[in-house]
Amino acid sequence: MALFTALTPKRFLVAFYSPFLLAPACSPLLAQTTIRIAAAADLEPVLPSILDDFQRATGIHAEATYQASAMLTTQIENGAPFDVFLSADLGYPKRLISDGFADTAGSADSTTPITYAKGALVLWERKDSRLPPPSLDLLRDPRLKRLAIANPDRAPYGSAAVAALTSLKLYDTLKPRLVTAENISQAAQFVESGNADAGLISLTSALTPRLQASGTYFEIPRNLYPPIEQGAVIVSSTKQRPAVHKFLDFLLSPPIQAELAKSGVTPAK
Repeated sequence: MALFTALTPKRFLVAFYSPFLLAPACSPLLAQTTIRIAAAADLEPVLPSILDDFQRATGIHAEATYQASAMLTTQIENGAPFDVFLSADLGYPKRLISDGFADTAGSADSTTPITYAKGALVLWERKDSRLPPPSLDLLRDPRLKRLAIANPDRAPYGSAAVAALTSLKLYDTLKPRLVTAENISQAAQFVESGNADAGLISLTSALTPRLQASGTYFEIPRNLYPPIEQGAVIVSSTKQRPAVHKFLDFLLSPPIQAELAKSGVTPAK
């Protein structure tokens, strides 16, 4: 069932493939609509194709800015003209709701972020590395001199990395060797460029064609870090609320949730 409409799955598919939705030119007003999305950096490998599909289906153009969730939260608090925020956690969206900068009006609970996906943390390493293949043992290997993580104060995947290392009782040992990136995309870049030996990054990054070609990964057991539940909220100042509702319904639809699963995030339901 869609979040903001009363479409059953069968009705959704009928609507999704209707001639009206597949022919944006038939609706000039929708064709001129643009929504601006503040998107967590882990979505950069995933979201562009979804936004293309969304425009083809609805005629609504969507533009995304990818940064660490904390940075995007600060920008929204400072009045950045975003319409919707897709965070890599629930904490930052909850903060925006609490402070009056965002809401989920139209959903079952307008005071709670909409969970649209769950992320996964992996240890990624270049194929040409002289170190052993990625595993928990690699984290214990004294030959591992530089480990890239996203900034734990700004990026949920960074805080998940610290939690995992703490659970393994390795944080104090590895802390001097950590190479801290601004966000999860930059953490992957540090390893890919050779500026780090390995990195704790998102599965969405590890599954990109470029990183699959150049490296290998090991999925960190999920019991070692808190769930990376990724939440969406509507920026309260938006003038595009109907279009944002359409986008969130689209994001939570079964076909798009299946697409997210292929790209490295667990569907919301």
